[in-house]
Amino acid sequence: MNKVWKSTYTYYFLLPAAIIYLIIFIVPTFMSFFFSMTRWTLQDWTYIGLDNFKTFFQESSLNIGFKNTFIYAVVTCGLKVVIGLLLGVFLTSKIKTKNYLRSVVFFPTLVSTIAVGIAFSTLMHPTEGLINTTLAYFGISGPDWLGDTRIALLSVAFVDVWKGVGFATVIYIAGIMSIPEEYYEALQIDGGNSWHKFWNIILPLSRPATNSVIILAFIGGLRSFDILWSMTRGGPGFATDVIASIIYKQYQGGFYGLATAGNVILFLFVSALAFPLSLYLNRREVDL
Repeated sequence: MNKVWKSTYTYYFLLPAAIIYLIIFIVPTFMSFFFSMTRWTLQDWTYIGLDNFKTFFQESSLNIGFKNTFIYAVVTCGLKVVIGLLLGVFLTSKIKTKNYLRSVVFFPTLVSTIAVGIAFSTLMHPTEGLINTTLAYFGISGPDWLGDTRIALLSVAFVDVWKGVGFATVIYIAGIMSIPEEYYEALQIDGGNSWHKFWNIILPLSRPATNSVIILAFIGGLRSFDILWSMTRGGPGFATDVIASIIYKQYQGGFYGLATAGNVILFLFVSALAFPLSLYLNRREVDL
């Protein structure tokens, strides 16, 4: 069999994919590392060593940016895991409209992130937004969702969860549906109820799906920019500034080398958190 495979298929079949990967990922990555050590424009560049990195770490709002980035990633990741799991369990039950409800849950994932940000900015307006208007109808004074420094970041995080939880739900649905029916039959014979089914079968056996959701949602949260920028521009003040928004502001100011150094730092920051988390989750999955 191996001889047949080697004579029919060679490693040259991997060459097109390797070339595309080299052009799209490897070359830009190394170019980013190089240009992060230059002062560059579209016309020329000047090598300046590590000066961009030193300047970036002197950014006044950088400490807030790192803190907000981590908080935002943890909150959005945690909520997507919990809500996605509960929706996955609900949408794999025996309800008649589950196929329709799956489409409804997944629909926000298909909508443009910028469009979602603009729409919710309008809905969350402190005086004219639909949310506070509805609350006022019941005699409740709604907060300034995006203007209050204490809740602005969490307000955007909840919108991010609303948009992205459908993708997490689809992963959980696939994981739950892959569980063999024999486990459920054995539980019925032993007289188990719905709670036993969830706690002893679905929760442990859907761990691969949970690991995937955690990694994807956590990395997405660390890199998030578009919905934050479309809703708050990093404000009020620096309340919703994350590393990505700080980098974007530097690009806007024409400090391209400095912003490239920021991107390298963000890449290293995400890698430093995501790789150990991935190794830990995979190790626990193997132990299971």
